[in-house]
Parts: sequence; structure tokens; C-alpha cells
Amino acid sequence: MKNIFKDKTTIAKVSATLSIFTLVAYHYPFFDHVVNHVEKGFNGVFITIGLGILLLALNYFFYYLVLFLGRIVGKCILAFTFIANAGTLYFINTYEVLVTDKMMGNVFNTQYSEASGFFSWIALLYILFLGVVPCIYLFVRKFEYGSARKFFINIGASLAIALGVAFANMKNWPWIDRNSTEIGSLLMPWSYTVNSFRYYNSVKKSNRKEIPLPDATIAKPGKDVCVLIIGESARRENFSLYGYNKQTNPLLEKDSVTALKANAAATYTTAGVKAILDHQPTNKLYEILPNYLYRNGVDVLWRSNNWGEPPIHIEKYHTAKEIDKMYPGSDVRYDEILLSGLSQEIEKSTQDKLFIVLHTTTSHGPTYNKKYPPEFEVFTPVCNTVEMSKAVPEELMNAYDNTIVYTDYLIHSVIEILKQNPQRRSCMIYVSDHGESLGEGNLYMHGVPMSMAPKEQIEIPFIVWTSDNELKIKDLEEVEQYHVFHSVLNFLGIESPIYDENKNIFCN
Repeated sequence: MKNIFKDKTTIAKVSATLSIFTLVAYHYPFFDHVVNHVEKGFNGVFITIGLGILLLALNYFFYYLVLFLGRIVGKCILAFTFIANAGTLYFINTYEVLVTDKMMGNVFNTQYSEASGFFSWIALLYILFLGVVPCIYLFVRKFEYGSARKFFINIGASLAIALGVAFANMKNWPWIDRNSTEIGSLLMPWSYTVNSFRYYNSVKKSNRKEIPLPDATIAKPGKDVCVLIIGESARRENFSLYGYNKQTNPLLEKDSVTALKANAAATYTTAGVKAILDHQPTNKLYEILPNYLYRNGVDVLWRSNNWGEPPIHIEKYHTAKEIDKMYPGSDVRYDEILLSGLSQEIEKSTQDKLFIVLHTTTSHGPTYNKKYPPEFEVFTPVCNTVEMSKAVPEELMNAYDNTIVYTDYLIHSVIEILKQNPQRRSCMIYVSDHGESLGEGNLYMHGVPMSMAPKEQIEIPFIVWTSDNELKIKDLEEVEQYHVFHSVLNFLGIESPIYDENKNIFCN
């Protein structure tokens, strides 16, 4: 043992050692999922062992290839891989997440202020013991790269083993295919590498030139203002407006609002916000609501304390920090900053039709207790840890419920601001981008693919208020996020060839 770092070995042995380490250190969640979902008996054991051998062979192939061709650069690539493996494993174990392309999108689009809330001392231990330790071995251990002949022999042998195992499990491919999303999201380093490429490929597609919609006209006279509040991670079942047993909406229950049931089109912010602003379900980048209205003569104001928004092409786009500079006084840490100077902005608008979007971040985890001012901590005790799986369930729920109490206050405040501007007929629509898991089924937060997403991540609130008592809302059993586009057109009196009456919530 004393000479382990002094004596030279072969690249094959180093690759084998790292492959075994990867299998043992990073794949407990993977095998835990397989064992709990595979059929019992010999065939289940055969699948489990086969997947283990396949992982060993593929990782051996990867490590050997990178080290032989990359030399010192290859070592740096693998060092990054081990650090990333450790960090990914921490998130999987702590938050019970699946590392899909959607989840990678959340990672890449999360601001530092949000990302920092996920880490703890436990994360540092993961990085040190499961990330740094193999890096030390990789850089200190001396080994010979060998000849090109040995390279092709070892590479070929590892591929042959992988293909042999895959062929032997031919009859089990239907099971693997059915569970491909789950098991693929737990493989290291394939989960975050492959899904990162998948995410950026989807971004590339979404960044295509925006497809313009047919021109619209302002058909109805009068001064109107519509405020759209986009919620973050707000699930419907925790709103007392929908029957929740804790009073999380004390103000809205007195505001004569209409609470419609809605389902989210996606379980992550970028897709959820896009659906709210789109005129129909589509993977194409059509002109979204604020851009469309702005191009057709409506005064549009967008205020954001969040991220993940589609390209916004308007004059008045303001972040929370910009609002703070324009109207100092509110605490920039909380979403109330979006209300600063809002009444003045409504008053000074010179156009008859005004559309305002407030993009909040109120219920974004895991640090729910930091999303609201202290005076809104109605339910106690609250969870203070970012390790949600280790939190006391009641404390986690209390912290989340307090974010809904704060949301109640924010929506109510917008309604009060609109009441203070009686010169305009006004409307407020609140809809969340997606829901949130709080431990149900051992899932936390959001981002689970729609094909397997639980109801907690899909069922969202859709809350409406108008100053016009004569304007009634349809008795709809359920609505979609796409109802927003057509309902706003209807309220503002905008005629358009793409208007869909079936997606309008107002009675004409």
C-alpha cells in the first residue's frame, strides 16, 4: 500500500478501478429504483446484474478512451466528471429528483441567489469524499498509457462485453424501455451529460426566429387594464380558496374572486411560462402574448423577479433590481418589489389598453422560509433545512403554506391597486407555471416528466378578479394555461384571426 502511488500501473487497471468506484459510489439510487421496480425472481436478478455489468463496461470504455486520447486534458475532463457526479448524487439523494433534460434546464436557468439555497455542509462532504478523492487518485497515481494495439484491444473488449450483455437481455428491453426515463436519469455520468445536450438542443429549437401571428385590431373603445400574475411552484391544493383546511387565502376569500381549476402544461418554469403566454399548445416559437399585444398597439409592462421567460420584445421590461432603482423603498428580497410604483405606472400610461405582467418567485423551493417577510410566518414551526427529504413533513408544509399566505397578500394588493385606478376597467388573472411536490411519493419540488408527473406538480390555481360586475365568468369545470391568451384578448377588446372563444373564460 505504501508504494501504490509510486509504482506505475497500466491505464487499463486505472480505468477498471475508476469504473468500479463509479458503480459503487454513485449508483445506489439507480439500483434502488431497479430493485424496487423490476419483477421478482430470477429474471429480475438477471436484469439487475446485467445492468451492473453494462455500467462497468461502458464506464470502463469511457474512462479508457478519455485518458488515452486526452492525456492531461483527459484527466481534467474526468476530474470534472467526478465532481459533477458527486454534486448530482447529492441532489438526487437530498431532493429525490430525476435528472432529466427538463431538470437540467432548471439547473442552467437558476440564478445564483436561487442555486445557493440548495447547498449545505452535506453537499460539501459529497464533493470532498465522492468528488475530490477520486480526483486525487487520478492525478497522483502513475500509469503507462500503453500502445495503440492495447488501446484497440481494451476498447474493443469493453464494447464487446456491453453488446453481449445487451444482447443477453434482449427479452428485457421492453421493461428497460418502459423505465428508460427513470433509470436514464440516475446513471452517472450519462444522466446529466446526455440530458444537458438534450436540453440545449431544445433551447436551440426554441430560439428560432419567432413566428408572427396575424395582425390584430383594437375593436372596443374604453380604457382597460389587465394584470397577469405568473405564480411560481404554486399548487392548487394548498389554497384555501379550493378547500384547503388551513386558511392560506384570508384576503382573497373576501375579494370576490373566481377560483378556476387548471392543469399546468409542464412541470418546469420555462415551458410553464411559455404555455401561459402561448395561444395554443405548440413546440414552435410563435409570437407570445405580450409581444403580440405590444406590436398591435397595447401598452405592455413586464416586471420580473424570476427567470425562464421566453424572449420578450417590449419597451417596458423591468427586473426587480431595476424597479428598486426606479421606486426605492421595498425589500428587493421579496416579490412585493414588483408592486412598487405600480399604481403610478398605471396612471401615467397614455394608451387606452394596458397589459401588465408580474412574474413572481414566491413558492420556489427549497428555501420556502426565505420567500416571505417574517410577518407572514403564520404557520409554525417551519423547515429551515435545504435537505427536504430530511425535513419534518409538517414543518416543510408550514413553510410552503406561508408562501401561499404571502401570495394571497400579493394578489390582494394588486386588486387594491386596481381599485385605486377607477378610470380604467380592470382585470387580474393569477396562474401558476406549475405545481410542487412536498414529499408525496418521496418526490420534492418539480420537474418530473409530464408522462409520470404527480398531480401535485400539475394541478394549479387560476384566480380571476374584475372591476366590472357585469362581466361574468363562464362556469368551466377546468381550464388550461392557454386560456390566458384568449381571455386577455377578449377583456381588452382585441379582435384577432387567432382568437378562440372556447379558450375565453369571460361571458360575452
